[in-house]
Amino acid sequence: DVLQGLHSLLWNTGIKQSLSELEIFASLVAAIIHDFEHTGTTNSFHVERRSHMAVLYNDKSVLENHHLSAAFQIMHRTEYNILSGLSNEDYKEFRALVIEMVLATDMSAHFQQVKAMKALLTAPDIAPDSVDKPKALSMMLHSCDIGHPCKEWSLHEKWTRMLIEEFFRQGDREKELSLPSSPLCDRSSTLVPESQVGFINFIVVPSADVLRDLLDVLLQNEGEGRQQHKSWM
Repeated sequence: DVLQGLHSLLWNTGIKQSLSELEIFASLVAAIIHDFEHTGTTNSFHVERRSHMAVLYNDKSVLENHHLSAAFQIMHRTEYNILSGLSNEDYKEFRALVIEMVLATDMSAHFQQVKAMKALLTAPDIAPDSVDKPKALSMMLHSCDIGHPCKEWSLHEKWTRMLIEEFFRQGDREKELSLPSSPLCDRSSTLVPESQVGFINFIVVPSADVLRDLLDVLLQNEGEGRQQHKSWM
C-alpha cells in the first residue's frame, strides 16, 4: 500500500522528472522495506519491555532501525543482492537515502518533521533547489505511510480495522505483562471512530497540507507536472 502510494505520488505529480534513477530506486526500496519484520508492537512497547531490539538500538527508533538492518542484511546476501551493480559511491548514496527515509517514518519524529518542513516552505523566495531532496522524499514516504485516510473508504476502513486490532493485541499483551496501557491499545475503552477523527484532524490533514505545499515548490519549474499534481490533490 505504501509502495503503491509513493510510486503514484512520484509518477502522477511529475516529481520523478527531478530525481535521478538512483534516487527513485532508493525511494521505492525504502517504501518496500519500511516495515520489514514489524513485530506488531510499537517502539514504546519494546522500550517498556526492555526487549532485545530496544537494547540493541538504544531505545531510539527501535523498529525503524530493525527494518533497515534486517533488510540490508538480506540485500547483502549473494542470492538477494540487488545492489551488486552499484559503484561504491552509488551504494553509499543509496544506503544513506534509504536510511534517512525509513527513520523518518518513526511517528515520534512526526511533529518535528512537519514543523521543520513547514518552516522551510514558508521562507521568503523559496525555490526548488533550496529544498533538501532526502528530507522531501522522507516527507513523501511518511505521508504515504500515514495516508490511508486519503484513499477510498473501503481501503481506509480495511486498514483501520487491521491497525486497530494490532493495537488491541498489544494492549492485551501489556495487561498480561502488567505494563502501562499504550494509547489506543485498550480494547475495552478505545473509541475507534473518535480515534480516527483525531488522527485525521491532527496528523493526516496537517501532513497533507505540508505535502501539498512541498509539491507546489518542487514543481515550480515543471509546468506539466504541476497540472498533474493539482488534479491529484
